[in-house]
Amino acid sequence: MSQSFPKVKIIAVGKVKKPWLQAGIALYVKRLPELEIIEIKDAGLEKEANKLESLIKDQDRLVVLSEFGKEYNSIEFARWLGEEAFGTLVLFVGGAEGVCDRLKHHPMISLSAMTFPHEIARLMLVEQLYRAKTILQNGSYHK
Repeated sequence: MSQSFPKVKIIAVGKVKKPWLQAGIALYVKRLPELEIIEIKDAGLEKEANKLESLIKDQDRLVVLSEFGKEYNSIEFARWLGEEAFGTLVLFVGGAEGVCDRLKHHPMISLSAMTFPHEIARLMLVEQLYRAKTILQNGSYHK
């Protein structure tokens, strides 16, 4: 049985500069019409938090990516996304300095206990979003 996939907005600090990462992200963005990516300027934790908060609407649900967040395997992540399939889910990817302390009261998820450059984390996140969508829709990508 197929499940819904939420509208997802990734708000990320900094630009992806490496062409191979840009190409990988573009591939998955093309496959995920529900996904929007907004890049904000690397400007220090406080200013980044202010900009993030200015971009969030009242009905949005903010989740912060952090190595200290809850870890999911791909199937658990897909189930979690299926449960969030209403409104817009905003996933925040901080820059090299991490995230402002005042954002840490929001739910946090982790791609891994390891630390990755934010550009690679963004590619991993969009790939996992695509994988989750195919899991929810019983597609063959995850198999």
